[in-house]
Amino acid sequence: MVHFIGAGPGAPDLITLRGARLLAEADVIIYAGSLVNPALLEGRKEGCAVYDSASMTLEEVLSVMEKAEQEGKTTVRLHTGDPSLYGAIREQMDELDKMGVSYDVTPGVSSFSGAAAALNAEYTLPDVSQSVIITRMAGRTPVPEGEALAKMASHGCTMVLFLSTGLLEDVEKELMKGGYSPDTPAAIVYKATWPDQKVYRCTVSTLAQTAKANHVTKTALITVGGFLGTEYERSKLYDPTFTHGCRKGTEG
Repeated sequence: MVHFIGAGPGAPDLITLRGARLLAEADVIIYAGSLVNPALLEGRKEGCAVYDSASMTLEEVLSVMEKAEQEGKTTVRLHTGDPSLYGAIREQMDELDKMGVSYDVTPGVSSFSGAAAALNAEYTLPDVSQSVIITRMAGRTPVPEGEALAKMASHGCTMVLFLSTGLLEDVEKELMKGGYSPDTPAAIVYKATWPDQKVYRCTVSTLAQTAKANHVTKTALITVGGFLGTEYERSKLYDPTFTHGCRKGTEG
């Protein structure tokens, strides 16, 4: 059996209870060493074999899984954040299907949630933004033509950019091409929830400058939008004048 587990955004105690239990029971752990906090491995059982996938190919990862399965062992594939976001798990699951190997997925706290916590922010503010676009800047790895960053930016929604810290000059151009003004609030969150977490608030037009000044080149999320500002409408849910299914308001 293979368990795909979301490790959470970084802090060891932000893995789910289920994920922590399965991790402690594993005979084999394959983890994304370039992104997953190694402190999560401290609770592994004695004799557990550990593989860092940072330097491994898909074929090598699958070979480890297949060998463990043949030996009747349990494997944990530990991915950063939530494995459904930029986790490259579909290609692994498809191959396991071909092998006839059983697997399941345990979700995790995504780093975009960790970034909001670091910012003390709410992504969805009334009359500001009710949608969040999670995307990335095209680089060596392309994105579909219809999902070019400028097209995504044209919606004016809250945006969270993964895997884009090394491309911030292009990010700035694409965001402004899409319609964001140069002074739109933005923030760079470095290693959200880790002990060395850093938050750098800036604007769309100063993203690259801010990253350079603070020596941030990777392991960061870019957040963009009015949710980082100070203006928004009060929620209707807790408005005393508003009636809903659980409470009679004072309106009328």
